[in-house]
Amino acid sequence: MSLDYNSLLLAVGFSAACLSLTLFGIWLTARSEKFLLTWAVSVLLVVADIFAYKAYIDTPGRLLGIATFALLLLGFSTMLGAAHQFTTGRSPLPRIVVGSSISLAVALPPMALGYDGLGFMLENSFAALLLFATALEYWKGRKEFPAPIIGIAALYSITAISFVLCALVLALDGKLVLGHAPSNWAEDLSLVVVIACMTGIGALSLALNQGRLAQHHRRDALTDPLTGLLNRRALFDLHGGTPINAFTAVVVFDLDGFKAINDEFGHATGDEVLKLFAKDLTDNIRPADNAARIGGEEFALVLQRTLPEKVEFTAERIRAALAARRIETETRPLSCTVSAGYAFGSQEGLSFDKVLSAADKALYAAKRGGRNRVFASTFRRTG
Repeated sequence: MSLDYNSLLLAVGFSAACLSLTLFGIWLTARSEKFLLTWAVSVLLVVADIFAYKAYIDTPGRLLGIATFALLLLGFSTMLGAAHQFTTGRSPLPRIVVGSSISLAVALPPMALGYDGLGFMLENSFAALLLFATALEYWKGRKEFPAPIIGIAALYSITAISFVLCALVLALDGKLVLGHAPSNWAEDLSLVVVIACMTGIGALSLALNQGRLAQHHRRDALTDPLTGLLNRRALFDLHGGTPINAFTAVVVFDLDGFKAINDEFGHATGDEVLKLFAKDLTDNIRPADNAARIGGEEFALVLQRTLPEKVEFTAERIRAALAARRIETETRPLSCTVSAGYAFGSQEGLSFDKVLSAADKALYAAKRGGRNRVFASTFRRTG
């Protein structure tokens, strides 16, 4: 091995170490992004592999060779797990276990038996497969932030291709026993590619994390923390600037006697009632509709492309679901009811404020009418 190759190898090691520290630092600022920690660990394993491989170059040996194979393939399997965790939010362990188990079971025996040439072919092949699988995982999640995610997937794919070339050159050479680390143009090229791609992945990961943080902050600002529904601000952001047409309805709900529930059973029970009612709302609307908590115990639905009978049916079903519910408490079972009012827009289009106000008036008419009922606004659509 030449001095230039050794220098490149060390450069890869230090670049990977910097990427690992960067990812770990990002994770410290955004603990909810657990994939960043998994990713940082995977890169740290690759760093350990690089320095173990440097030792193998200087002093070839089976045990050291096995260690380099194990560290690289476990590192790339963990990288695959991190990518899966990013796209799905699920545990990375299944991908890590399957990827490392299969690759190590195939690549380690030849090295252990002295067929290091064959072992390096298999190691490079499995490394490429794991990197392609990692690129595919990111590709699946490209809709969230297309530019940085597609860039990361492309860089992983390019890195995988460099490992494919290493495996092909060894296969064409046909030597099952080398007695030393591989030394050819593909190995040199692979190191250059890894340095460039690792730098790019690190930069794109920063952009990706900043985008996710901004998205999370916006989501937090527009979401009711207790129920997970939209809040009043989000509802007005969505509909406040758009005229409400004759086929769009606004339904306002208000839990009956909610203050008495808080006074008798405590705020924890009151919060549970609010969360259960929020679930009743989301269970009874379509993806195009919106549900929001607009006050303490006041909620609203915006139902798109609908008719009066459908709105009446939906509101009644929600009302009946809550009325039939029995909530166990420390003292006695609790039952709760809700009143609702709804209103439509018009053919000419009405402001959201005006339709919401009309629905609110219908709600208070339901309250005066005895509660636990649904009233339609007298201000009805004209077509």
